[in-house]
Amino acid sequence: MSRVVYVNGEYVHEEDAKISVFDRGFLFADGVYEVAAVIGGKLVDNEAHLARLERSLTELKMRCPVPFTEIPVIQRELVEVNDIDEGMVYLQVSRGVADRDFNFPKKEQPSLVMFTQDRPVSSSPKAVRGIRVSSQPDIRWKRRDIKTVQLLAQSLAKEAALSAGADDAWMVEDGFVTEGSSNNAFIITADGTLVTRQLGNDILHGITRRAVLEIAAEEGLTVEERPFTVVEAQGAAEAFSTSASALVMPVISIDNKTISQGVPGPITRKLRERYIEIAQETAV
Repeated sequence: MSRVVYVNGEYVHEEDAKISVFDRGFLFADGVYEVAAVIGGKLVDNEAHLARLERSLTELKMRCPVPFTEIPVIQRELVEVNDIDEGMVYLQVSRGVADRDFNFPKKEQPSLVMFTQDRPVSSSPKAVRGIRVSSQPDIRWKRRDIKTVQLLAQSLAKEAALSAGADDAWMVEDGFVTEGSSNNAFIITADGTLVTRQLGNDILHGITRRAVLEIAAEEGLTVEERPFTVVEAQGAAEAFSTSASALVMPVISIDNKTISQGVPGPITRKLRERYIEIAQETAV
């Protein structure tokens, strides 16, 4: 049996899901999205994801087609009907259907689409061995803090990384790492300082990033929010990325340069373990 997905008020099987060719998400990438992890059949950090969704909509002067209180109801229905124990719930809001015109439609009716993905989250094999990343030029637009569906640049970066024999891309602008293709980037220096780029318009304000920084503070780690270079990252004691889909993912090499011993480091492993523990306790 195929997945059940949600499209503008209806639960339908994926092969029956339809969006108009005039939808502005399709024509202009005029839409925003969120992805929430599912662990034990429950949503992780979902309240924070919905708060970020509201911010993204506000920044683009777009309204949500349903009350925000209805979104978790729909998400949980999809998790239940698709029998998701671990995986993801994706949701996307576009400005809706209108004849093709660069100007916003006068009477917009936004579209809302949601679907689930069944995949390992807390037990990912990649988290055990770590991943390799390749640095790629950051060619994205200047409002990366808005979680839009404009993901072609990230897709190109990741494809280039895969072609280079890596698992993912870390993007570089003006000599400094901004973030990964779909994650925030971190390093741990030789003295145990946790370093990640500060918030601003040039990176996404990651939900998992925020949670990990809170855990780091609880663990007594020194944190520096600042840019770092690829060379600094290659010489770090540890490196990792954070995202809703991969949680805390160890990085063991950058541009074919092995980081430390080439295995996930103890601080990274601890942060991942603590994040999963907290997610299991607080998921709803």
